[in-house]
Amino acid sequence: MSNTPYQPVFTNTNPYAAHDGSRDTQYDTPETEHLQLHDDLPPGAAAPRFMGAAAHDANRSSFASSNPTLQGDEYAMNAANKPGFYGLDYNDSDLNASQANFPKDSYGSSPYLGEKAAYPAKKSRKKAILIGTAAIIAVIAAAVIAVYFAVIKPKQDKNATSGNTSSADSSSPDSNSNGKGSGGTKSNIVVTGGDGSTVTMDDGSTFTYKNSFGGTWYYDPANPLVSGARAQSWTPALNETFKFGEDIIRGVNVGGWLVTEPFIVPALYEKYVNTSTPVNDEWELTTRMAADGSLGDLENHYKTFITENDFAEIAAAGLNFVRIPIPYWAIEVRENEPFLPKTSWTYFLKAVEWARKYGLRINLDLHSLPGSQNGWNHSGRLGEINVLYGPMGVPNAQRSLDYIRIIAEFISQPQYSDVVVMFGITNEPFGPTIGKDAIKQYYVKAYETVRTASGTGEGKGPWVVMHDAFLGLTEWKSFLPNGDRVQLDIHQYLCFNGQSADDYGVRIAAGQPCTAWASGQNDSMTAFGMTHVGEWSMAINDCGLWVNGVNLGARFDGSFTASHFDKTGDCVTYTDYTTYNDQWKADMQQFALQSMSALQNWFFWTWKIGNSSVSGRVESPAWSYQLGLQEGWMPKDPRQSEGACENSDPFNAPLQAWQTGGAGAGDVPQTFLAQFPWPPTSLTNVADVATAPQYTPTGTIVTLPGPSITASGTASVSLGNGWNNPSDTAQMFVPIATCGYLDPWMGPNASPAACPPLSGTAAARRALITPPPSRR
Repeated sequence: MSNTPYQPVFTNTNPYAAHDGSRDTQYDTPETEHLQLHDDLPPGAAAPRFMGAAAHDANRSSFASSNPTLQGDEYAMNAANKPGFYGLDYNDSDLNASQANFPKDSYGSSPYLGEKAAYPAKKSRKKAILIGTAAIIAVIAAAVIAVYFAVIKPKQDKNATSGNTSSADSSSPDSNSNGKGSGGTKSNIVVTGGDGSTVTMDDGSTFTYKNSFGGTWYYDPANPLVSGARAQSWTPALNETFKFGEDIIRGVNVGGWLVTEPFIVPALYEKYVNTSTPVNDEWELTTRMAADGSLGDLENHYKTFITENDFAEIAAAGLNFVRIPIPYWAIEVRENEPFLPKTSWTYFLKAVEWARKYGLRINLDLHSLPGSQNGWNHSGRLGEINVLYGPMGVPNAQRSLDYIRIIAEFISQPQYSDVVVMFGITNEPFGPTIGKDAIKQYYVKAYETVRTASGTGEGKGPWVVMHDAFLGLTEWKSFLPNGDRVQLDIHQYLCFNGQSADDYGVRIAAGQPCTAWASGQNDSMTAFGMTHVGEWSMAINDCGLWVNGVNLGARFDGSFTASHFDKTGDCVTYTDYTTYNDQWKADMQQFALQSMSALQNWFFWTWKIGNSSVSGRVESPAWSYQLGLQEGWMPKDPRQSEGACENSDPFNAPLQAWQTGGAGAGDVPQTFLAQFPWPPTSLTNVADVATAPQYTPTGTIVTLPGPSITASGTASVSLGNGWNNPSDTAQMFVPIATCGYLDPWMGPNASPAACPPLSGTAAARRALITPPPSRR
């Protein structure tokens, strides 16, 4: 990037002024709403994705038609769901980017063109044939040797010595818990290919792989755990090191898949919207599905909303990371929790398989905690905060830390650690309500929990990702000094709260994304270390079906029911993408490029939005990367963003050695750790935690099963046993049998139950808890 200031530069009256401690009143000042969660955020803190109130009003207006029954094609996306739909006009299939025949001036003067070499000089045809023939033979021989010794043999040797190994004999899926894969009769041939090759998917169907960026897929039926794929020529293959702080994260979320959200998958929720009690979250959704016998629709959603094709298309779109939200109920449920337990984990394992096949790295995000860490619908239950807040704040946090530990033990196994390289320990805990001290104590304990599972140092388990908790990036300066491979995550949105009539053209002329975000990201890379943006979107207002919550309306058109907003404009201008003209799409694309440039390392929210079963189309188009590619407002090559924001003070790579798992990693000073004891002695609204109930570490530990993988021939495949560190033997936190506990979702204002106030019977202990059904 050139050493010139962020452009354009405005006076103090600029409505897009950078977040320097004074709030951007037009775009970022939170409004006081019904929940205590919506108190003003600290300067520089990003607004949360969901700002709807927690009211459950049975008289809300209806959206769905009179026949909202689920239809078989609800999850069908837009017409162009075809492999290779995003292929570019040029071909970059050569893995060596310096040899690619890249057309000059294809995208003007974008700095990324410097990655490509100039056209080679013309040579004698005869000489070229001789040289070319020899070169081809040499390359083929080198490639075969390199693949075997660098990829296949080391991985097989590694797998043969880690965990349990399986023989070629077939076994049932239940054997996965013992770390065994099953054998088969398929050919023992490594299959790989690039642009134009034929891919066989896990269901046996085939498609033609289209990847104009030199990406190669890789799948070895003899050992499906071998990682040799590369998403693009410029992205390190999975068996190579991704250098955080130097290599760029260009990622996308697969939101709404394993943690459902009404605005992402409206068809699941529209079935119930015309009833006397519309469903607002997954808690209510699974309750109603269980009652009417349609719970199978939820697993069908897992099967169809995100598939292997999506992962192939994500790589073909020039993206190299996938952030995958999962809920705690992927592991278990307790007491009266109605969620479908364990099932989503099966589909996460499929995602690991697909990511491995197409060279994508995973950022696994624990999105939903027991009791809710923020009170929003994507935490599982719309309502109030019960993690680190209220009388059940500590027990819910203890339980959450157990789930963090169980996940960390699984993904730290060498069979998965080269694919799942980041672990977001908690999505969007609402720090302004919970309090920064409790958040930091929890983060320190969670970090220690992950590192106990993984070990310390490069290559041992995932990077630990901590959300900024809406406290702002500057709050985390120098936090966790010498912490081993820790990343700070912030979610940047411009669409909530204050609304503006300015369209994309006005905003890109003002350089809004550049002035709002870029300097903060640079500063945090220096002050904290590796910093990325886990969520952002193309939305510049809160228009879109249920973006704020079911039947809550939008601030932009004055229909928001949670608090009063004057009408700014008509939402249909933004939600009906079929009316976008070429100039509108060009402005949107430039807004995307500025955003990517300013955010630097990022994950777009989200890959796809499902069609409404009422309108038959996407109703929140600004949130769908896939739709933007199909319709032409998202860039087909995200590298075009380089230089879209001029940078006068770039972060000077690399990160320090201890930040990437090198010398000094994990040597966190005891003086720092002493400031953040666990459990906390007090919470924001609990003066003495000792007077509130807590759990006891006497429960049987839960381990996560491995995938159902079939190896061909006589190969042995180790799937691991779900537990990386055999010395990590502590038991799980569970209720004390003789204690009375409040419902974990009761709310922060309930009176705590002393221990032990009740008899030791299980029935007495459950007296304060809403009755089941329980489906553990």
